[in-house]
Amino acid sequence: MTNVYSMALIEFPSSLSFGIACFFTHRQLSDFHMNALVALCHFCELHGPRTLFCTEALHPPSPSSQAGVAVPGGDRDVDRDGEGLTMRANNSATQRGEMCEGCRSLPASHPGFMSIDNETGIRFVSHQHPREPQLFSVVRQACVRSLSCEVTGDVCPGREGPIFFGDEQHGFVFSHTFFIKDSLARGFQRWYSIVMVAMDRIYLINSWPFLLRHLRLTIQSLQSTALKVFDNEHGVCPQRAVRMNSVFSPAVFPHQRSGNAARSLTSLTQHPNLWATLHSSFSWLLKACGSRLTEKLLEGAPTEDTLVLIERQTEQEEEMSCWEGAEGGISKPRGHQLDSELGHDDGSPGPRFRSLRHLRQVLGAAEFRQVAWHVLMGNQVIWRGVDSKLIQSAFTVLKSLLPVGCVRSVPYSAHYEEAYKCNFLGLSPDVAIPAHVISSEFSVLVDVTSEPGCQSLSTEDNICSLYQLNMSSANTQPTDRGPTLLNKLEVALSNENLSVDVVSHCLLCLKEEWMNKVKVLFKFSKVDGRGREDTHKVLALLGTTGPGEEDNVRLLKFWMTGLSKTYKSHLMSAVRGGERSPSQ
Repeated sequence: MTNVYSMALIEFPSSLSFGIACFFTHRQLSDFHMNALVALCHFCELHGPRTLFCTEALHPPSPSSQAGVAVPGGDRDVDRDGEGLTMRANNSATQRGEMCEGCRSLPASHPGFMSIDNETGIRFVSHQHPREPQLFSVVRQACVRSLSCEVTGDVCPGREGPIFFGDEQHGFVFSHTFFIKDSLARGFQRWYSIVMVAMDRIYLINSWPFLLRHLRLTIQSLQSTALKVFDNEHGVCPQRAVRMNSVFSPAVFPHQRSGNAARSLTSLTQHPNLWATLHSSFSWLLKACGSRLTEKLLEGAPTEDTLVLIERQTEQEEEMSCWEGAEGGISKPRGHQLDSELGHDDGSPGPRFRSLRHLRQVLGAAEFRQVAWHVLMGNQVIWRGVDSKLIQSAFTVLKSLLPVGCVRSVPYSAHYEEAYKCNFLGLSPDVAIPAHVISSEFSVLVDVTSEPGCQSLSTEDNICSLYQLNMSSANTQPTDRGPTLLNKLEVALSNENLSVDVVSHCLLCLKEEWMNKVKVLFKFSKVDGRGREDTHKVLALLGTTGPGEEDNVRLLKFWMTGLSKTYKSHLMSAVRGGERSPSQ
């Protein structure tokens, strides 16, 4: 019987991945009935590059393909399919050359492994070779190139490390070569590789940090596990001294080598359930890669918020990869960190601010305008209280006033953080705020106390019955003139005929309008280097002069700091190209 595991029980063991080949294809499912393949590759000293272990993702047949086709036997076909996989793999291996102990993962009688994703119905089947001859050729070519001097000698500095190669016809390849200690091998080490082949180059590149982080952890763990076995064997019988004292003979050397070259991977790691655990690891990796990135239909060019989120996610993954590489530890993926930065509610019960209109009703119109004015000007907004979830919900709705690149948030802290670190700061009630912050006009404080204030709201949103909100600020500038964006937003918020969703779309349009003005001002003043007089003319052209002009200019300058690095570098490269063009 084929071993079947539930995907809900599969975890990613950190110490059991070796050379891994991952194949992602965007071909139609009718071609290979799969969308991913993971393979373990090894360089055998007798037979060259070999594929040791493969895991395929087999999709359930579509309803159209099932129409008019009888499926006899029901679930029994699953076992029959696994047996067929075993026979096809064994036949392919026999036709393509002999295999020694080091080239073989599972015995010829082993039916392989299978896991089923209960959510999607996808089956993850593992055996020594791929099901289809076409896939066998693709994975075989990637394995050979990754373990040959053609690639590692010319592209990769040294023989260990990640590289990228490939083409549209045979797929794009991510390769990570590394060594594993073996007391009986030539040079006391054996050569493995991590090979990832993807027909979708963009998908593979975008997945690079995630895949590299997890695979590098498993490589390091494997090397440490094999090193322990190596040290134990070397302590019992030091092979270096034996080889130096032995008499070398060209006639005897091939016989000496043939006995040492066929050590299996199980022998190197001393792991009794190696292949079953590798199957679980590969199945998890395929599922995680498939669900991590999804395609979304975007209208027009990506917004600045989208670009900033992509940049932040890339930076976080690189930082995590560097930290994990330095510490040698394992930490949970932080795929939801950006969601927490954007203030997504965790769904826990309790009073929460649901929208800007709700916050305006609780604070009052005058106090809300002052808080929103400080947010738009880039000042530090401090909320202090015992209910951290309530404070986070307030930050969630207030962050919607700003571009993502302008948000620097510390949701809840036990000590004060300076304004250059965060413009949204949540504090516990016993935290003392420095005197220079209290007296500064560039900050606003909202104290959330447990004293009941009013009884205007009802049910679960009855915040006033639980807390009293006191706002204080040393700002003496008038906040009722501008900025223009806030004036228009308040008109929408005060109009009860407009639903919360309509107000949200109005705010989105206002932010895009002013973000476009920010781009014009950045290009004109920072990139082109125009003077103050010309800049004032541009501001008048953009409609930012007149009542509230000072606040409008402050808003534009603050929002300029939230532009994405991609946009800034694009402008600078365009300017450099324009400067070079007249001389060419």
